[in-house]
Amino acid sequence: MNLPIDKTALWTVIIFLGLGSFGLRFVFLGLIGNRTMPEWVLRHLRYTAVAVLPALVAPLTLWPSATDGQPDPARLTAAAVTLAIGYFTRNVLAAIGAGAITLYVMLWLLG
Repeated sequence: MNLPIDKTALWTVIIFLGLGSFGLRFVFLGLIGNRTMPEWVLRHLRYTAVAVLPALVAPLTLWPSATDGQPDPARLTAAAVTLAIGYFTRNVLAAIGAGAITLYVMLWLLG
């Protein structure tokens, strides 16, 4: 296999990314992990999980590679159903399940 990047450069990047990732985690967990954090930090940390899932899903919904980056009704409907079920039931698993079922049904209906 012929890579467009030199193997030395590739491994250098991988090692530095690994060290950077470890460093970020160590600063937060290793140095601060045994201390009590201020209330404002804890309040902001509660929103981390809520922000991660939409950040992962939004590009796949608005610019899906399956349709060459064009939004389609199946994915937009599934996202709307997921949002509605999650908002009204406050149940993450129910929202994900309803969105998945909606996506598969809409893909089947629209062909």
